[in-house]
Amino acid sequence: MQYDSHTKFATTTVFLHWLVGLTIIGMLATGIYMAENGVYTLYPWHKAIGFLLLFVALARVVWRMKNGWPSAAANYKPLEHKLATVVLWVLILSTLLMPISGLMASVLGGHGLSVFGVEVFAPNFSVDDPEKTLPINYELSKAGAAIHFYLGYTVIVALLLHIAGALKHHLVDKDGTLKRMLGKTISE
Repeated sequence: MQYDSHTKFATTTVFLHWLVGLTIIGMLATGIYMAENGVYTLYPWHKAIGFLLLFVALARVVWRMKNGWPSAAANYKPLEHKLATVVLWVLILSTLLMPISGLMASVLGGHGLSVFGVEVFAPNFSVDDPEKTLPINYELSKAGAAIHFYLGYTVIVALLLHIAGALKHHLVDKDGTLKRMLGKTISE
């Protein structure tokens, strides 16, 4: 199995980075669109993809733990290194916390979870009114919804900083950081 080196990232690293990153961007855009326009028909897709993303994000975390943190492509100022570390931690933790908080909001709110037709958590329907769902734990559901909402905007800021950093490395520093994440080999 190939692991990251200073000159080239493993195929697994590149694949998981782009799969999780692009999916998160799509999920953020969809979530904002649904919330601002009241498009409830997209919620089942959003929840199903978010649930599956949790497992991919977990695989990414396990891979990162097994593979270790990649070395920097060049020497940077301590402030740049600290900012990059904070942004990467926010992104990694968010890829786990966004789906978990979404699950808390939905499942504990009584809405259940179906993943492309497969019922993972059943809705909690009212005995008196079978068309109405009842929360399993209202407080935890609301906490999950609040975390999901505010963390979403935190992720947007972190993503913008991450993309800006990648572009800075590529266009200003010309150090190969972005090339490695595109699967290319850089010089020592």
